[in-house]
Amino acid sequence: FDQRRSAIIPALRIVQDSNEGYLTIKLMDAVASFLQVPNMYVYEVATFYSMYELKRVGKYKLSVCTNISCMLNGSDEIVNYLKNKLNVNFNEVTKDGKFSLKEVECLASCGGAPVMQVGIKYYENLTIDKIDKILENLE
Repeated sequence: FDQRRSAIIPALRIVQDSNEGYLTIKLMDAVASFLQVPNMYVYEVATFYSMYELKRVGKYKLSVCTNISCMLNGSDEIVNYLKNKLNVNFNEVTKDGKFSLKEVECLASCGGAPVMQVGIKYYENLTIDKIDKILENLE
């Protein structure tokens, strides 16, 4: 199982990307079957890492780091602003389906705190003005 288990992370990423950004039990079971590993191995990975989604997400998933460096540099203000502006809480999707908001433990970009990831792009040294410009450019 050891070598097959190493393929779980990239396999889940590929399946998630091909399914509008989220995983289902059926898809996770298909990954387990394809890799010939117990389903639980796949579920463990999918529920542990914040890059995997187990329910529908918005077209743009806004992942905001709230770890210590970001928190000390104002991520609470960024989070509150996004919640109010988008009218969502963490793990919710806006009514128009464009945005979802996610809290992540660490984006490994402490030097640019506070930081947010949208798709594969990082936005660092966030301010309210920067957030507004980012959202305008996404729409």
